[in-house]
Amino acid sequence: MSVIDMPILALLLQGIPEEIGVITLAYAIARIPFRWKEIIPMGIIFALIVSFIRAQNLPFGTHTIVLIFALFIFITLKGKKDVSIALVASILSFLAIIVFEVICISLLTSIFKTPNEEIFMDPVKRVLFTEPQVILLFLTAFIIRRKREPHD
Repeated sequence: MSVIDMPILALLLQGIPEEIGVITLAYAIARIPFRWKEIIPMGIIFALIVSFIRAQNLPFGTHTIVLIFALFIFITLKGKKDVSIALVASILSFLAIIVFEVICISLLTSIFKTPNEEIFMDPVKRVLFTEPQVILLFLTAFIIRRKREPHD
């Protein structure tokens, strides 16, 4: 198994929640109400897209470019947002997951003295080591949403 293969356990417990988190953050940035009936199915579709793209012999990172474009289209059409807002929300959401992933994985591999290869070879470790970044996505989305709500 290569580092980019995604076992079903990682897809269900890490991939899908991560994509739902990215979309939730994009909604918060774009000031779109959290419509879970849209966000959750799109998160599942995005996770399946990632799995499909990673299964192909494509350069690493291709899935990110495809998902940024897909999220941009989704926010523009479904969220009825201006193109510039949709683009900024899409790019910032994926930038956030990249930053959170680098920070969390670096910190946790250092604390637990575990090489990256070992994390991504073991589906359980993969989920445990990447779940903090998913939590950070949701926390960031809810903080942004809360800060942008009118105060009484």
